[in-house]
Parts: sequence; C-alpha cells; structure tokens
Amino acid sequence: MLTILFDGIAYGMLLFVLAVGLAVTMGLMNFINLAHGAFAMVGGYTTVLLMQRLQVPFLVCLPLAFLVSGLLGAVLERTLYRPMYRRPHLDQVLFSIGLTFMAVAAMDYFMGSSQQIIQLPAYLKGRSEFDTPLGLLGMGHYRLFIIAVCAALTVALQFILARTRFGSRLRAAVDDQRVAAGLGINVNIVFLSTFAVGSGLAGLGGALGTEVLGLDPTFPLKFMIYFLIVVAVGGTSSITGPLLAALLLGIADVAGKYYVPKLGGFIVYSLMIAILIWRPHGLFSRLGGKS
Repeated sequence: MLTILFDGIAYGMLLFVLAVGLAVTMGLMNFINLAHGAFAMVGGYTTVLLMQRLQVPFLVCLPLAFLVSGLLGAVLERTLYRPMYRRPHLDQVLFSIGLTFMAVAAMDYFMGSSQQIIQLPAYLKGRSEFDTPLGLLGMGHYRLFIIAVCAALTVALQFILARTRFGSRLRAAVDDQRVAAGLGINVNIVFLSTFAVGSGLAGLGGALGTEVLGLDPTFPLKFMIYFLIVVAVGGTSSITGPLLAALLLGIADVAGKYYVPKLGGFIVYSLMIAILIWRPHGLFSRLGGKS
C-alpha cells in the first residue's frame, strides 16, 4: 500500500511539472494552448537524441531539454501564438490542436513511430525497501529523484509568481495590459518569458517522463487529457491547485491500475467529475480574478 502511494506521488509530481506550464498560460495569460504536450515531446526527444547519439549524461540532458523546449516556445510565441492572444478561445483551441497534429506527424516522419528507450545512470536504477509500522515501503530511486526535482521546481515557481517583481508584472499585465504598459511594463517581454518558461517546464517534464511514461510521436495526444484534468480540477489561479490535482490524479491512477486494472480509467474520470461537481472552478480557484 505504501509503495503504491509512493509511486502515485511520484507520478503525480511528474504530471504537475508537465502540466503546470499549461496552467500558467491558461490562468495567467488567458490562452488555451492544447499543443502544450508537443513541447513535452520535444524535451523527451531532445534527451533521447543527446543520450543515444552524443552520449551526453542524463543529468546534463535535463537542463538542455528545458532550454531547447523553452527556446522553441519563445520562437513560436513570437511568430505564431502572439497573434492568437486576442482571438476567441475556440480559435485558440483549433489552432493549438492543429499544431499538435503537425508535431505528431513531423516527429513520426523524422524519428519513426517506435517507442524510445533511454538508459538511466546506475545510481538512479533499483529500489530500496523499508519496513514501517504501516507495512513495507519500496522506493524506486528514479521515482525518488523525480519527487525531489519536482518538489524543488514547485517551491521555486511559487516563490517566483508570488514574491518576485516578475510575478507582480505578470499579474499586472494579465489584469490590464494598457495600465501595465503605462506603468512601464513591457507586456510582450513578460508574456514571451512566461510562455518560454512554461514550454521549458513541459520539456523538462518530458525528459523526466521518458523512462516512466514512454515516448513516441503520439505522446501529446495520449497525455493531453491528463494535462487538462490537472488544470481543470486544480484551477488556474495558483500553483497549489494544479499540484494537488496532479497528486490526486497520480495516486488514483496508480492505485486504480493496481487494484482494479479494468476500471483504472473509470476511477480517474469519476474522481474528476466528483471534484468538478463540488468545485466547478477548480480546487483553489477564486471567482472573478487571477493571481
């Protein structure tokens, strides 16, 4: 039981890093980017190529995956996404879904449709087991590493958005772009930086998740619904909501697939429906405002 809980927490933390960029763009930038999973796929394939063809160490690949995905996000934000900010949400959805299918087709053409495999360093393989009063706890070393990395990112994001000048400028730019510009805030740079960081986090999540989730060209389509569940259930007005939603989703998914494999998906979606009936705007959302 404790091992399932541990694996569920690791899975949930990974989903949070993958989805938090989407929560930021939807909640703070008011833009629906369903192509978010494509940036995660880019980070995963960046890691695969660097490790398989250039023999780059895994820990070096992680920041490089963040940088490559973030740079791609910055370029696309400047060239393709920015004109869509003022368009209706339906236009944004259709536009970003189109980009997703283009990314899937391009990756399938250049990289093939087979599942990608990476070799983790020896110190991240294996697991440790501990006897506790509640039972045996088995902790996979790589999942423990995922939890540590994701926890550090969570603290850093919460601090940046809530306590730094950049976070204040971002909230001001979202609330009223004209007033923010009048106060000397470069709204375009703020949005560009936010989108790039969100894309980079998706790429980092994709790099971390290659060994756990698997990686193939259909990755953005397979996990799009999970990203949307995290954002919808957690709300988009804070980091806390998506984090809790991702943990609930991860634990429910792992436990459901272990105890009742045939009903695993049913349990996840039932939990989502129940939470949305109870809190239609998300667990930590505030009506009528953004933070």
